[in-house]
Amino acid sequence: MPFSETYKEFISNYPALQSIGDTPLIKLNLPIGNSNSCLYAKQEQLNPGGSIKDRPISRLIVEAILAGELTKDKIILDATSGNAGIAYAMVGSILGYKVKLVMPSNASEERKKRILAHGADIVLTDAMLGYDESLREVKRIYESDPKSYYYADQYSNHSNPMAHYETTGFEIIKQLPEITHFVAGVGTGGTITGIGRRLKEHNPNIRIIGISFDEWPGIEGLKPLGPNHITPQILDESIIDETINVDIDDSLKMSKLMAKSGYFAGQSSGAYVLGAKIAASKSSNGHILTIFNDIGERYFSTAIWG
Repeated sequence: MPFSETYKEFISNYPALQSIGDTPLIKLNLPIGNSNSCLYAKQEQLNPGGSIKDRPISRLIVEAILAGELTKDKIILDATSGNAGIAYAMVGSILGYKVKLVMPSNASEERKKRILAHGADIVLTDAMLGYDESLREVKRIYESDPKSYYYADQYSNHSNPMAHYETTGFEIIKQLPEITHFVAGVGTGGTITGIGRRLKEHNPNIRIIGISFDEWPGIEGLKPLGPNHITPQILDESIIDETINVDIDDSLKMSKLMAKSGYFAGQSSGAYVLGAKIAASKSSNGHILTIFNDIGERYFSTAIWG
């Protein structure tokens, strides 16, 4: 039996988890120049934790419980730039587990407050050292007292992409069977890997397009890759057909344009839509899908809406 069925059986006892997933997929009414292609977005910001991270985090926690790896005497531990932390804190509170999260100090205040509201503990790392410092610090914490923690490690936990393979990708094929392109960035690599694999099985000709930046974007859900950075172990680069480089400032401008058009999503969604527009400009009659990762309200304390 696919784990998705086992997961459904488990959460049948926890109604608060049953609203995760089955998000709408909408056509975007945004200008895309002379292209005849259509842009679409899957509205993952409508998950109860406000982001796409509800899917993989709920799955990996439930899988750890069923495997006996996560017991009531252990604290759920991981590094996060924000959205996964909210999902951990929310799911942990629903299931009755303590949660400790390591995150950069420049995470938005809205994300910190939501995490604390669910009763989780936060350890902040120096923002000037980047998100990778949070990854290093979480390992130091775990190694100092491994018996006290369940270190979920979303960067190497294969439940992360599998959640998207079994749910998000499955839903996309039902909602948009004619899809020709899928555009997403890389945080943990779970989204593009899991969805990409499912879409390639549906139609090998679907193009999986990644998003990159010339510099550290400082945007939730996106991290730099390369020789001087930690590369997620779960990222399957072989399924990525093309990488589109987008400008940070243009991405933020796109977020503001989206808001004025009625689409109020977070910063990474602006980058994703910009990448999708670039893909559309290279395609004729394409059906190009991207993701709205999280809610726009999560960034009122940042400069994006100033």
